[in-house]
Amino acid sequence: MTRLTTRIAAPLIALVALAGAAFADPIEGLWQTEVDDGAYALVTIAPCGSAYCGVISRTFNAGGEYQAETIGRQIVIDMVPQGGNAYEGQVWRPSNDKIYLGKVDVNGDRMQLRGCVAGGLFCASQTWARVG
Repeated sequence: MTRLTTRIAAPLIALVALAGAAFADPIEGLWQTEVDDGAYALVTIAPCGSAYCGVISRTFNAGGEYQAETIGRQIVIDMVPQGGNAYEGQVWRPSNDKIYLGKVDVNGDRMQLRGCVAGGLFCASQTWARVG
């Protein structure tokens, strides 16, 4: 490449990279769960088909980071965008090994995640924080 081509190409490549990051869905990223039964996790949420799924990346308790059996398990399952930064799918709760109807609302660096039973009649919720 010539010097002129390099001078034009470098800013163009940077602009395309920034544009890709700007168009990332609000739910994508690394999220920290609330403490549940004495432990919390970091969850990586990324596209899975036309939905979004979250996998436990790291786990922590009062003693610090530890290697839980749940690392690599999907905790956010097939969250489908509903518009307005809202999503619906399923969530898995590791402490009781149950899957619930899930709803997520993302607001900046906070995610309100609800797991419900009985068609949404009874729900429990957590607020997760974006950490990456």
